[in-house]
Amino acid sequence: MDQTTISPVVGHPSQQHSTAKLTQSPTLDLPDNMDQPGSATPPEKPSRSSFSSVREIDLLDMAQTFTSTKISSYSRQAEEAIDDQPSPQEMATQTQFVPPVTQPNSKLHGCWFPAVAADGFQGWKQIGVRGKQASKSYGDLQALKIVWSTPVTPAKKKDPERPAPGHSSIEKLPTEILSNIIDHLVLDVPPNGISARNVDLMCVLLTSRTLHSATLNALYKNITIPHSRIFRKFLSHLSQNKELGTIVRRLDFSHFNPTTLFFTASERATTRNLTPETLMQCLELTPFLREFLAQEYIEDEIDANVLRKLFFGLERLQAVDFCGCSSSSFKKAFESILLSDWPEALSISRLSLHKCITLPASVFETLLPRLGNLTHLDLSGTRVTDEALQSIPHNAKITHLNLSKCKLLTADVVIDFLGTHPAVRELVFLSLGTDARSHQLLDDDDLAKLIPVLPQTLRSLSLKGSKMTASHIDLLRPLTKHLEELALGRRLKIADIDRLFVPDENNNDDDGEDLEGQLEWVPHTLKYLDLSDYTAAELDLITLFERGTSIMKRHSAPLEVVEVTDELHARLARSPVVRKLGWTATENGSRAWLVRVHHDPAADGPRDSGLRSWKTGAAFWGMRKVPVAAAEVGGMYGSYMFQRKL
Repeated sequence: MDQTTISPVVGHPSQQHSTAKLTQSPTLDLPDNMDQPGSATPPEKPSRSSFSSVREIDLLDMAQTFTSTKISSYSRQAEEAIDDQPSPQEMATQTQFVPPVTQPNSKLHGCWFPAVAADGFQGWKQIGVRGKQASKSYGDLQALKIVWSTPVTPAKKKDPERPAPGHSSIEKLPTEILSNIIDHLVLDVPPNGISARNVDLMCVLLTSRTLHSATLNALYKNITIPHSRIFRKFLSHLSQNKELGTIVRRLDFSHFNPTTLFFTASERATTRNLTPETLMQCLELTPFLREFLAQEYIEDEIDANVLRKLFFGLERLQAVDFCGCSSSSFKKAFESILLSDWPEALSISRLSLHKCITLPASVFETLLPRLGNLTHLDLSGTRVTDEALQSIPHNAKITHLNLSKCKLLTADVVIDFLGTHPAVRELVFLSLGTDARSHQLLDDDDLAKLIPVLPQTLRSLSLKGSKMTASHIDLLRPLTKHLEELALGRRLKIADIDRLFVPDENNNDDDGEDLEGQLEWVPHTLKYLDLSDYTAAELDLITLFERGTSIMKRHSAPLEVVEVTDELHARLARSPVVRKLGWTATENGSRAWLVRVHHDPAADGPRDSGLRSWKTGAAFWGMRKVPVAAAEVGGMYGSYMFQRKL
C-alpha cells in the first residue's frame, strides 16, 4: 500500500501550489505484517492478549512472572520532523532579466526571475522595493522547486575512508555470523496475532544486497502462523517465489487461534484459508522443513496425506509436535497410515504427542521402534504400552522423557526401562507424575527401587502423585546435589522435606560425628520444589514458616520457587509472614507458586534468570510439557507448559 504525504506550499496567493511526495513501502511483508502489507508502523490501539497466550518476559525482575506483550522497541517511537529547506546563506541573491522573444532589444518588456545558479539569492521576499521588502507573505520559490530551470546539484566529495558499496565491515562478516546478528531483531507474533512486527527487519531488508539475503533467511527460516489469513498470504508468496520455500526450517502453529478473525466454524470453513489441501501444498513447497509444530486448533487440518508427507516425504524433518490433538478425525488419519509401508527408520529425533489421548496403542508400537535418533519424547496422557516403551531402539539417546499420566504403563516395566535401557543413560528431564486421585504409578516400594538407578545427569525430576515415606529422603538427598527441579509425591511431612536442605542433627557428641557430618555436607542445587500434592490440611503453614524449618529461610537458597495448590495460594497471598520472610505469591492459570523476592542483591544475590539449555527456550521453572524446538514459549504451548496441571 502506497503512503502519500502532501507537503504544504507557502507562496504568492495567485501562485499557490501543492506537491506530493510518494514513499513506496517495501513490498516484502512476510511474515512480519501480512494483514497490512507495507505498513511500517503498528496500530496505535493497544494489543489485546489472545486466549492461552503465555510470554516469558521478565518485567518485574521476579521468577515465574508472565506477560503477554512483546512489541518492537522501535515501532512506537515518535518521529522527529526534518527541515529540508535550504538556509538563506545557501540561496542566491541575484536575479536575471529575460528579454521578450518578440523584442529582444527591449528593456521595457520582459521579466525578472531568480537565477538558480547565481550566488546569494534568498527568494522573492528578500527583494527590496524603495528600501523595503515587497511582502513577507511571499514564499521561497526555489525551496519549493517552482523555478524556470533545474538547479545544478553540487557534486559531493567522496569520503576516502568510506568503503565502496558491498564492502562495509558488517557486509564482510561470514553469513553464519551475520544471520545470528539479524536473528536478534526477529520478533515472534504478538499475542493478538495482528499487530505489526519485525518493523526493524524491513529497514535492514532494503539496506544492501548482502543484508537483503541475510534478512530474507531470518524472515523465512522460522515461520509463525497466528491465524489463517497469514497462512494464506504466506502460501501465496511461496507459490509465486518457490525459492523462498527452500529457506523455511520451521512451521510453528503453536500461536494459532482461529477465533482471531472468525468467530464461528462456518466462517472459517467458508474462507478456506487453512485446509488439509492448502497445508499439504505448503509442505510440498518447503522441502527442507525440519520442525513442524502443531496443536489442537489445527487437528482437523492434519489428514492422512499430511501425516504421510511428514513421516515419509520430508527426509530432513527432525521435530514433530501434535500437542493436544485428540479429535476423531486426527485419530482416523493416524490409524489409516499405519497400514502404509513404513521405512525401517525415521529421521525424527524430537517427538511430542502430549495429551493425544485418543491415539490407540498401535500408533506407539509402530512409531517408537523406528526412532533411532530420538532425544526428546513426550507421551504425557497417552495410551503408550509397556511393549511400545521397550521397543525404543538402543542407539537412541533420550535426554527428555515425559511419561506422566500414562495409565497403561506398569511400575516394574518403567523401573526396568530406566535402570537398564541404554537409550536413557543421559536423561536430563524425567516426568513420572500422576494424578493420585485417579491413578498411582509408583508406591513406596517402587520408589525404593527407582530412585537409586536414576542417572546423575538429571536436572528435572517429577515424582508427583507417588506414595512416599520418610525413608525416601535419604535416597533423594544425593539427587538434590545436581537436580534443579524436584516434584515430590504425597504422604511426606514438612520435617521430612526439610531434611533435603539441611544436614541431620546428631546429639552424640562423644566421637564428634555431628561435626564430621556438618563438614561433609554438600549443599543442594534445587531451584524449584513442587509441593502441589499437599492440600491445606496436609501442609501445615505454621510449621512451614516456623523458626525451626529451613525451607522458607534465606539459607535455603538457591531455592527460588515453591509450587503449591491454588487453594493455598489464596491464603498465602494475604499472609504478612510470607512477605516478611522474603517471598511472594503468584499464579498463572490453574497453578500457583511462592517466589523468593530479591530485595537486596548484595545479600540475597542476583536472581537467576531461569534460562537453561535443557529447557530449550523456556525461562521458568516447573514445565509440564517437553519443548521440541528452541523457541520462546507462547500460545497453546505456553498454556500446556505453565498454566495447566498434569
